[in-house]
Amino acid sequence: MPHLTISRRAFTALLTGCALAGCSSGGSGPASGGSTQDAVGRAYTFLDRRVDEAAGSPGGLPRSYTGGYMARHHSTVAFTYDVALVIIAYCRRGRDADLDRAAALSRTLVALQEQDAEDDGRLRQSYASGRPSSGAKVPEAAADDVFTGTLAWAGLALLHAHRATDTAAFRSGALRAAQWIQDNTFRSSGTAGYAGGLTAAGKKVAWRSSEHNADVAGFFRALGSAVDDDAWGGRADTAAAFLEAMWDADRGAFWTGTGTDGSTVNRSPVPEDPQTWSYLATRDSRHATSLDWALRHLAAKDNGFVGVSVSDADTSKVWFEGTGHLVCALRARNGDGDAARADRLLASLRRAQSEAPGADGYGLVAASSDGLDTGDGDRLYASLHTGTTAWFALAGQRANPFVPG
Repeated sequence: MPHLTISRRAFTALLTGCALAGCSSGGSGPASGGSTQDAVGRAYTFLDRRVDEAAGSPGGLPRSYTGGYMARHHSTVAFTYDVALVIIAYCRRGRDADLDRAAALSRTLVALQEQDAEDDGRLRQSYASGRPSSGAKVPEAAADDVFTGTLAWAGLALLHAHRATDTAAFRSGALRAAQWIQDNTFRSSGTAGYAGGLTAAGKKVAWRSSEHNADVAGFFRALGSAVDDDAWGGRADTAAAFLEAMWDADRGAFWTGTGTDGSTVNRSPVPEDPQTWSYLATRDSRHATSLDWALRHLAAKDNGFVGVSVSDADTSKVWFEGTGHLVCALRARNGDGDAARADRLLASLRRAQSEAPGADGYGLVAASSDGLDTGDGDRLYASLHTGTTAWFALAGQRANPFVPG
């Protein structure tokens, strides 16, 4: 994917005033073993701890990273993408306490939209985690960028919360997010599709990402069903058509996207996200071999763990979040041998829960070792991560996060 000046994956903003900086993740935890159901239950325990320490008052958001390198560098940020995944994971299991937490986080996302200075449906890339500062109703933004993919995931999360709780404000928030994407990022020139968003300085991001367009395709399709408006289905088709234009039939995979001219195909690095998210979002059997491409070309082994990496720029370490993507996508495809492949990857994730560097037996770390190069200017570390843990919970329940309900 194109380089992002401030990325959700490796942002280490120094918020020295936050009381949560560098605090522990809850103890050494249980040893590995047990069933997938047990492991998924422990993953929810981790998410509960992160949410509850942040949301003791209305408006708190859970920090994305805990422990290891990220704790040593005082990372206390709550990435909007990670918050969205936590909401989706809670809605998927759907216990009363889960839905209470999902609703609380969803209310905060809607409040952040409403209290943003622009008041146009946007959500920023990340916010300060923990309880809002004295007198504030919502957290301050940590990174002011507005990225298309992040906003699409937030909208998806609000649709899940609406479906699970029947709260009209959540559907309205999702609609506002979608309208922002349509009004601000749709481009008809070159290869028609959705561009990257806005930088913190308000400059339009010109490149167009296959990952982002997969996000938009899935989000807009789900939104069309939720609001009974065929226009959103047509817009989802536009995003899917962009993916089609990025498809390389000879390789059986998607290219990264386009350059800033909206036409020149970006072929390096090739990330994992569009290979798996495209199938989860569209279920288009013509492009199902993208999962096989990821299995072959992004395969990673490290510290006894197996999975996939972030991109073909560095396959020396396992990206546990992306491995969760692939498990979900293989379950959805359900072709010959897919169940066995998914089981093998899920077993590696289960073991990582207790045995990876930085493991606590509950959450999952982002990478199997410190320093995984994403290929877009960032690095990932063996720090516990809410987003990775949420993807593991979804993978263990055979869920597709692009399908609310």
